[in-house]
Order: sequence, then C-alpha cells, then structure tokens
Amino acid sequence: MSAVRVAEGEELRSVALPGLTLNVRARPPERTGLPPALYVHGLGGSSQNWSALMPLVQDVVDGAAVDLPGFGDSPPPDDGNYSVTGHARAVIRLLDAGERGPVHLFGNSLGGAVATRVAAVRPDLVRTLTLISPALPEIRVQWPAVPTGLLAVPGVASLFSRMTKDMTAEQRTRGVMALCYGDPARVSEAGFREAVAEMERRLELPYFWDAMARSARGIVDAYTLGGQHGLWRQAERVLAPTQLVYGGRDQLVSYRMARRASAAFRDSRLLTLPDAGHVAMMEYPEAVAQAFRELLDECGGS
Repeated sequence: MSAVRVAEGEELRSVALPGLTLNVRARPPERTGLPPALYVHGLGGSSQNWSALMPLVQDVVDGAAVDLPGFGDSPPPDDGNYSVTGHARAVIRLLDAGERGPVHLFGNSLGGAVATRVAAVRPDLVRTLTLISPALPEIRVQWPAVPTGLLAVPGVASLFSRMTKDMTAEQRTRGVMALCYGDPARVSEAGFREAVAEMERRLELPYFWDAMARSARGIVDAYTLGGQHGLWRQAERVLAPTQLVYGGRDQLVSYRMARRASAAFRDSRLLTLPDAGHVAMMEYPEAVAQAFRELLDECGGS
C-alpha cells in the first residue's frame, strides 16, 4: 500500500486516545506563541484537503489538520460511531487531550457540521469558526448530492462498490473533482496525480466503503434531527465569531444556504466565491486565507 502523502513542511503524528486513534497533520508555526488552529475535512476527504491553505496562515496560527476516524490515515473508531456527534466527540477529545483549546476551528462540508456542533456544545474550545460549504440541513437537496445521500441506505455502499469495481482510480478521481470543484481544470497535473495515488491507497483499505456509508448515514440522520440537537438550532447557539464561505458553483451544498447560515450564526460574516465549488480552501486558498486574516483582525489577532 502506498504511503500517505506529506507535503513539504508538514509533519504527521498519531494521537492515541481511549477507543480512538487520530492522525494529525501539522505545519510548525513561524514563531512560538501563536494561537492554535484545527482543520476538519469533509466526507471522503482527509487532512490533505487543507495543505493548500495551511501554509498561507502559518504566520498567524499554529495549525493542525485532523483525519476524522476512518478517513485519511486514521483507523476506524472502536465503537463504529460515524455520526456527526461521534466525529464531533473525536474532535473534542483530541482538543481536550492536547490541551490546545480554545482554537480557531475550520470545517468543510461534513467537517463544517462537526465544527458547528463542537462550537455549540463546547464554546470554551473555539475562538473563531470558519465554515466552508458546511453540511447543514437543506430542504431541497441538490441533485448531484443525491448519490452521497443514497450511500446512507443499508446495502447501497456494497452494491455501489461492486458496480464500480472496474472503474480505475483515475476515473474515480476525475468524477470526484468534477463534483467538488467549480472548475476541475484548476487542478495541476501534479495535483491530479497525487489525488489518484491517494484514491488508490484508500480503495485498498478494507473499511473504506463502511466509513463512507456510515458517515453519509450520519449526515442524513443529523439533517432529520430536530429540537435542541438540530444543527440549525446549534448554529444559533454558537458564540464564536464565524466566517462563512460559499461557492457559487457548489453542487453539493447549495449557494442558496448562505443567507440562512448568515442569519443563523449570530456573529457571522460571509465570503461568496462565484466560481468556487465545494472545496474553496483547495480552489481559492488565498481568498479563504484573506477572509480568515480579516476575521482574526476583528478579534484582536488572537
């Protein structure tokens, strides 16, 4: 099996917690004493999704990106809990164990839902919140997102695995990029090859489809949960200053949700990127970095 890619300047470490082991990707800060930041990826992603953004802000934060349980280089959790709450609990335990809180917390897609829940239930752990296309409940789900939701149906993941067994890693990678990027042509040839190598590595993992299916089911369950534990209700409880980032070409989280999110998070500001897709921090890392810097300036630089 191929090794996990480590970009220049990055370091990987493994954090063992009771019933859980998490892989963490970090960049040494430019100087000591910088406030900590934690980056949380989306469904099917990994800590590598933040490799373009992290060096652009390493002069203002001491950043680390986590592989959620069952993704990247983190093994499945012992309890098999891939719910949004389960992932949020893993993030909270990581922060508590490392005594890194409060952090500047970033989340994309599923990671955005996880970060929202963390900020709502443990405000002491979050200085600011930066959410990029967060997976918050939508009444009208966009058609390209339907296959992801179908993965939550018992048996569909194994069926999909069998139906696509003849697809190459390159074909799968092109499909993912077409779905997640506003313009897949922005991906360099070297970046594409690295993504294909990572896809090949993940497909060899015996738990790949199970982690995908159970996490997709976790998103669907979170979408249908009402009351105090509903994600929109929790968004309203978030106290941390929040930066929202939405892409005009996002096929998975509707651009329409930007207005509702701006209203839900009490201390929010909004960055809209008309040409971005679902992973703005990978497509337009400079714009996301600038928005975070402005958020940091508003909060006194810490």
